[in-house]
Amino acid sequence: MRFTIEATDIQSNARAGILETGHGLIHTPIFMPVGTAGTVKALHFKDLKDVVRAEIILGNTYHLYTRPGMPVIESAGGLHRFNGWEGPILTDSGGYQVYSLADSRKLTENGVTFQSHIDGSRHTFTPESVIDIQRSIGADIIMAFDECPPAQAPRQYVEESMHLTHRWLNRCMGRFIETSPKYGFEQSLFPIVQGGVFSDLRAKSAEAIAAHNADGNAIGGLSVGEPEEVMYAMTDLVNRILPKEKPRYLMGVGTPVNLLNSIALGVDMFDCVMPTRNGRNGMVFTPEGIMNMKNEKWKDDHEPVDIFGILPADRTCTRAFLRHLIISGEMLGAMLASLHNLAFYLWLMKQAREKIISGEFSGWKDRMVRQLSQRL
Repeated sequence: MRFTIEATDIQSNARAGILETGHGLIHTPIFMPVGTAGTVKALHFKDLKDVVRAEIILGNTYHLYTRPGMPVIESAGGLHRFNGWEGPILTDSGGYQVYSLADSRKLTENGVTFQSHIDGSRHTFTPESVIDIQRSIGADIIMAFDECPPAQAPRQYVEESMHLTHRWLNRCMGRFIETSPKYGFEQSLFPIVQGGVFSDLRAKSAEAIAAHNADGNAIGGLSVGEPEEVMYAMTDLVNRILPKEKPRYLMGVGTPVNLLNSIALGVDMFDCVMPTRNGRNGMVFTPEGIMNMKNEKWKDDHEPVDIFGILPADRTCTRAFLRHLIISGEMLGAMLASLHNLAFYLWLMKQAREKIISGEFSGWKDRMVRQLSQRL
């Protein structure tokens, strides 16, 4: 994998780059639609490619491991052949999912034993097994196994968790080096910065992660309940330590405003379930602000969802019709809202990239943040 920075913003730390993988180019900054179980909910891959214009999607190790399981994915020849997505794929290691199973897991130095949410069966993830699973999945970018502490966790817990993540990373790197890709293309392993909301721990973790000289680096454990200003402060601190020549991935973030502010801090890659999950519940993101399609005010509004006609997904769908579908619980409503939101997120990333290259990013970003924060 190779990362080339094409342009930087003189008034912020934003940059535009190209990430080369075995399944194609990724133009950064980029948002990755979340395809937890190998598919982005309610969307066909043709729409992801032609309408959303997604360049990379995200899958999840925990969910793919529990269903359909590694034997099925391996027999297909990896996730790309199993699901038919021809572009790059990134897999999360499952650390966050294990964190969310706090009531049914046991954490030790060796790894994590947990109960499947599907059938209650018990399984153990170790740093080594997580690398093996991601080798079998065959994603272009794979993540190190980490522990993600809650935002309100006390300092002692966060510090011990951070050191555990670093020890696990050493084991992940060792396993990665001693194993090979299974499907004829290279994979890249990204370590994850932890440290909670404590500046000194974040700095220590960023320094430890940078020392591994991996192909790219991720920032985890944010957007888990801490105030936004703290998230930005931790992101800024970490990005000043992580190597500038490597891509930076802020995990699980976030709103359109979060994305633009984090791009200004030097982040290159994002993922979040918000555009699809919120879309299924009637929240639609537009260049003018946020629309709750369940509101009565849209009942007789026959304008397109995006009145500027920026997004192809909106050319045949009015606000009144989308509201009707969502209020009625029609499957098409969830599909159209998800399609719209992801198309908007990718449009926003493309606009940010173009403004960085043209030297207009900072002023444009400030205007967009004001617009995007409005409730319509």
